[in-house]
Amino acid sequence: MAGSEPGVRAVRPGPRVQRVCLSPAAEELLERLAGMHGPLMFHQSGGCCDGSSPMCYPRGEFRVGSGDVLLGLVGRDTPFWISASQYGYWKHTHLTVDVVPGRGSGFSVEAPEGVRFLIRSRLFTDEELTRLETEPPLPSGRTEHPEG
Repeated sequence: MAGSEPGVRAVRPGPRVQRVCLSPAAEELLERLAGMHGPLMFHQSGGCCDGSSPMCYPRGEFRVGSGDVLLGLVGRDTPFWISASQYGYWKHTHLTVDVVPGRGSGFSVEAPEGVRFLIRSRLFTDEELTRLETEPPLPSGRTEHPEG
């Protein structure tokens, strides 16, 4: 191919590499919770205690910070945000939101249900990593909510 560098493969344009998804159990729970609370959002921080668990809030009740990164949408249209510092640690992994019995944080909407969301992860494949290198940066709280 004219103008291409030796050893560099052309990558076909297409949808972004999926960075986050739901297990079937988490998808079912999210649907039920959305029926009770309306549109929801996830936020994954890197804090202590329950900070390592994804928190689920009614959309608009958690203020996304300018450094937060939007990993993608899960379920029908639920945004999944992650703190910039946590993204730095996990940017090479695919995250799956799952649900397990037990009590999580009292602030997350699933807590009264006697279950909690939890993250399972795997490393991206070499093919996914190659595709990720060609993708534009992910949206951040700064780009999605420039008013602050």
